[in-house]
Amino acid sequence: MGADIKDVPILVVDDDPNSLDIVRTYLQAHGYRVATALDGREALSKLEEVRPGLILLDVMMPGMDGWEVARVVKNHPEFGRVRIVMLTARSDFTDKQEGLRSGADDYIVKPIRLEELGRRVERNLKALERPA
Repeated sequence: MGADIKDVPILVVDDDPNSLDIVRTYLQAHGYRVATALDGREALSKLEEVRPGLILLDVMMPGMDGWEVARVVKNHPEFGRVRIVMLTARSDFTDKQEGLRSGADDYIVKPIRLEELGRRVERNLKALERPA
């Protein structure tokens, strides 16, 4: 990649506007480019426009849940290498397994500690620099 990882767009997807705003504000304050979506369908519709390198994806959303969104993204011919970090209150082992099966690269259990989020974002963006 060669460019600064903070130049890579991040798409934050959460149906809770407060959670969405907290994550967006934190990441923007740390110099990241951030776009948001309030549900899975909106997230998929923004892929072409945003061209994210990383998606921070809530699991429990109405309509299309995060696992389904992750599967669609990971099977997309153009966006399959996008890193996906699930953000969810679902902390059971089986939930984490489902997240990994759906294509998630990482998994953060809510409530989110912002310092931990920052480390995970940086780690996942740096992973984009390595060849597939």
